[in-house]
Amino acid sequence: MEDKEYILGTEKAELHRLGIQHQVWSGEAREAWKKGEFSAGQNILDLGCGPGFCSIELAYMVGEYGKIIAIDQSQGYIDFLNAQATLHGLNIKTICTNYDDMKLMDFSLDGVYSRWALAWITNQEEIIAKIYKAMAPGGVFVAHEYYDWATFQTEPSLPALQKAINVAFNSFNKTGNINIGRKLPELFTDAGLEVISIRPMSKIAIPDELTWEWPKTFLEIYLPKLVSTSFTKKEVQEALMDLADLEDMEGASILCPTMVEVVAVKP
Repeated sequence: MEDKEYILGTEKAELHRLGIQHQVWSGEAREAWKKGEFSAGQNILDLGCGPGFCSIELAYMVGEYGKIIAIDQSQGYIDFLNAQATLHGLNIKTICTNYDDMKLMDFSLDGVYSRWALAWITNQEEIIAKIYKAMAPGGVFVAHEYYDWATFQTEPSLPALQKAINVAFNSFNKTGNINIGRKLPELFTDAGLEVISIRPMSKIAIPDELTWEWPKTFLEIYLPKLVSTSFTKKEVQEALMDLADLEDMEGASILCPTMVEVVAVKP
């Protein structure tokens, strides 16, 4: 656990959850990188890299003559990524900093990738402007963010579980703008970028599939963290019991929060 802790924490269980999350969304990430024409020899920023699951894949993509700049505020995650980069011999430059303090060289970036990075700040305009200045002409910014977190629901709907999902949604909106994805086309355009692609991304999870583990592990880790602020211990237990019951129900499903991909180029 760290002083400037992620909203979901940085402990071992959360590191494992992020690994599952990356597996669930890795196909969408690779498709986006292809759309952004990320390739060998490029310098690419991984904004809010976390433990670096995307950074590692991107480093293989850019090869020995390219470079990944991986930025995150968690020293634990940066240490984890440094160890992986050394183990695999990858050209990844890590920087432990928040977005306000990050320093980027002008016209140095061929590409930028961010996933769930912009929702947790309140000065998106300033951060995007800083990144725009660091992008080379023709550089591409690929962002994956939530468009509508409130689509998170289950079938059948179970009262204690649905209440917990609503509480989680409200807690996110107190710390940032969880649905920043819907604002990105406007933010990118205002910064001087040209939006070239927008696509919705949604997933329905069913028990015994990997996608199910994404909302499941999120709820198991995050709901107990709400006990001191928004939730009682009993309510958390009831919600997690609903979740366990749901997993055993024939025909059960979870509609995951709706994502959006926005791809923009610097003229």
